[in-house]
Amino acid sequence: MLNQLEGIVIRTQAYGENNKIVTLFTREAGKITCMARGAKKPSSRLAAVTQQFTHGSYSVFKGRGMGTLQSGDPLESLRHIREDIMKTAYASYITELIDRLTEQDEPQPSIYDMLYQALHAIEEGYDPEAISLFVEWKMLPSAGLTPTLHECANCGATEGEFAFSFQELGFLCHRCFEVDRYIIRLSPALVKLIRTFYFVPIEHVGSLKLKKESKSLLKGIVRTIYEEQAGIRLKSRKFLEQLERTPEFMPRKEEQDPQQDEIT
Repeated sequence: MLNQLEGIVIRTQAYGENNKIVTLFTREAGKITCMARGAKKPSSRLAAVTQQFTHGSYSVFKGRGMGTLQSGDPLESLRHIREDIMKTAYASYITELIDRLTEQDEPQPSIYDMLYQALHAIEEGYDPEAISLFVEWKMLPSAGLTPTLHECANCGATEGEFAFSFQELGFLCHRCFEVDRYIIRLSPALVKLIRTFYFVPIEHVGSLKLKKESKSLLKGIVRTIYEEQAGIRLKSRKFLEQLERTPEFMPRKEEQDPQQDEIT
């Protein structure tokens, strides 16, 4: 059966001398894997449309097992991501996380839309580290993890000071701090940020400027959840961490952190 699908290339793998195995995350069919014959040849009509992060319209012949990519038309190349090593690193982390947490041939339009919005935000110059945080928090349910973030996980209170508890997998209010001796205390601004990352669609966020300390704390929380609760640690994360420690990729003076977190 020949299917016409809108999709984004999230992974490629060389196969033989000239071929690629391409993983697409599609709007209509979810994640699919297909063989792109001859795609490694520069002159191939499939060469451009099988580059990672490419958004395109694809004709895929699907029988039993792996499909075959017959043709494709690029809708957007998202080339600015591939031209910047930090953007590439964060986009790779996002696509690997989605690849890891989704099943083959299972339509998930909400995840497709999130992936589309996240890559476009990085392409358009939004902070890729903050965008990756959006995706990390939003993909928790796909890992079977549903943190309690709208109220206290112990008493249900919605007012007061809050902290994050790995033990309770969610917020604890100040009345319940004794439930977990290892809580991470959070300012009201950080509570709001976590709720925004988890509940608010990326496309509904306008300005997004976060302090480095805020990103580091929230990144530490969500990645600890993935590691300790789901046993997930991605290969692309190691590369990201190496880049983040490299002086040439640290923020320049003119790119200093805002005085406070801004998200509108």
